[in-house]
Amino acid sequence: MGKGGGCVPSKKKKLPLAASATADDSLPVSRDAPVSLDDHAEANATTTTTTTTEPSASAEAAAAAPPGGLKVYIVFYSMYGHVEGLAKRMKAGVDGVEGVEAVLYRVPETLPGEVLEQMKAPEKDPAVKVIGSAAELADADGVLFGFPTRYGCMAAQMKAFFDSTGQLWQEQKLAGKPAGFFVSTGTQGGGQETTAWTAITQLAHHGMLFVPIGYTFGAGMFMMDSIHGGSPYGAGVYAGDGSREPNETELALAEHQGKYMATVVKRLAQA
Repeated sequence: MGKGGGCVPSKKKKLPLAASATADDSLPVSRDAPVSLDDHAEANATTTTTTTTEPSASAEAAAAAPPGGLKVYIVFYSMYGHVEGLAKRMKAGVDGVEGVEAVLYRVPETLPGEVLEQMKAPEKDPAVKVIGSAAELADADGVLFGFPTRYGCMAAQMKAFFDSTGQLWQEQKLAGKPAGFFVSTGTQGGGQETTAWTAITQLAHHGMLFVPIGYTFGAGMFMMDSIHGGSPYGAGVYAGDGSREPNETELALAEHQGKYMATVVKRLAQA
């Protein structure tokens, strides 16, 4: 099991819980608030001395409009509903960015029904479609993969799905697509970081662009007065014995990751 350390804020300063940032927010680069991608762009602009011609209003409007509807697929496996809870809140984050839409998919179950019944796994939400095949990933502009951990790595159901992407790999259909991860673990040292870290190999072989969230969520990632999942690799939830539900901090981080990924997808489409 992996147990990673992280940055710790000063004990002298109380950091408030930050709300998740919208794509259009102009927020200061600080620990007290999420960091939007616009902050980095503004910071880079202040250090650039090159003189440029100011674009016309029509040119700015054309640059701001994405080429058609952009889609972020949120593809997940969830046995007890913890990852699914993050996925649904993440969809709200993606949908909050103009011109980008999230589509929820669950990967096929590999365990027989009688085994799931013995494991007391709840019924799957019929409103979330099972992805037809891995080939559908080629239609996405970005993908967020969610899964629980199994000994610090992704669950077998998600690994089986990745193993079915051979044709996409052969045809290089996923190369250059941005992707990210979100996870659930049973304990605090159960793999919040290693589960995402060990999954990066799947993206690397496809030539996909791994998009971590870093510490852009701000103060919420430094809170020490409550238990919450999540890491610089992506959103996360602690499931405990299965009875613990995601708390608001974990859900807010998932929503932030959705907005962050949608913003990245939109900017890549405009490049």
